[in-house]
Amino acid sequence: MINTSIASPSTSSPCQIHFLACQSHGPNKFVIPSHPSFRVMQAKRKLKICPMKASLWDSLRPGFLKNNNTAQVVEQPPTLEGEEAEPLEQEVLLLETTQPDGAVEQIIFSSGGDVDVYDLQALCDKVGWPRRPPSKVAQALKNSYMVATLHSIKKSADAELGDQKQLIGMARATSDHAFNATIWDVLVDPSYQGQGLGKALVEQLIRALLQRDIGNITLFADNQVVDFYRNLGFEADPEGIKGMFWYPRY
Repeated sequence: MINTSIASPSTSSPCQIHFLACQSHGPNKFVIPSHPSFRVMQAKRKLKICPMKASLWDSLRPGFLKNNNTAQVVEQPPTLEGEEAEPLEQEVLLLETTQPDGAVEQIIFSSGGDVDVYDLQALCDKVGWPRRPPSKVAQALKNSYMVATLHSIKKSADAELGDQKQLIGMARATSDHAFNATIWDVLVDPSYQGQGLGKALVEQLIRALLQRDIGNITLFADNQVVDFYRNLGFEADPEGIKGMFWYPRY
């Protein structure tokens, strides 16, 4: 599939977020209600929890409005010549629940780390996506600019039992590492849908891209999820721009 990129804005222009309403690899079958503020943790492995004064989207939304010249993105420190900065890994605690038996389940967003191809394949099976060759999936993950995940971590009340970690959501972005990024393969385990996790996954991925000074963000949406992305601030066919595809004719 060939993606026709949208014209890149100058770094002084307001952030732009668009989506192209075209077919993707499979349906994103989840309806996400609004979700209360969640706590942010940012580090490599040691995590610190900080309460947010306002919801993530409220803090980002002004930068996405048309004709708004106040949008700013984080300036990254210069790197040595020939050295490319890797996206900063972030982890966010989205939900934490305590079961009657004392076990605790945490839902963690991460913008870095490895994804097991077979765990991802199992997740795709749950949402009804067609299977793709694992070797090509692994290559797609490797070549992505950023891979965001949702994991369920269950901590037993019995200290002798280890934590159980399960992949329950994923989204990834490809990028030219300067101006543009495209979001692909957004999916959430059906048993965890309806809790605002899909909304949080996309919002946090956008935030991570903005922190890398990437302000033009696009995606492809199936018809049934156009409203979901529109509610997140995406715009269909901005200024008449269309997504165009080229397929082999054989």
